[in-house]
Amino acid sequence: MRLKLALSVVALLLLVAAWFAFAWHWSYSEGERAGWVQKFSRKGWVCKTWEGEQALVSLPGTATVEKFQFTVHDEATAAAINKLMGRRVNLHYEQKVGLPTSCFGETRYFVTGITLVEDVSISPGVVVPQTAPAALPASAASR
Repeated sequence: MRLKLALSVVALLLLVAAWFAFAWHWSYSEGERAGWVQKFSRKGWVCKTWEGEQALVSLPGTATVEKFQFTVHDEATAAAINKLMGRRVNLHYEQKVGLPTSCFGETRYFVTGITLVEDVSISPGVVVPQTAPAALPASAASR
């Protein structure tokens, strides 16, 4: 009787572990979102993940702003996002479905890469080149 119970518990644990492995390595969808990362921070009580928000607008200051909430697990990707904050970027993401707890992240969208968008297209044939934010002079930075 105890052997059957122990085997049942082990089988159940193996099924749960197999589900976690499957859900973690399989992507429901993947794609890219273009916009400006406006929020990015490391969060969590026990399981720390990078959580962010990207404004998906054609130009800054546009009236309608859609927000893309995302999670990052890779430290190198998080560092690249921090480096390009405030500039227009494409975020490559994978959507994971079936992860049962928020320990994996607060969203279903896991960013795996980032690309800087050099030009901003306003209409067909019209682009505005993006420039790096100007650094403050040493005298202005100390004020």
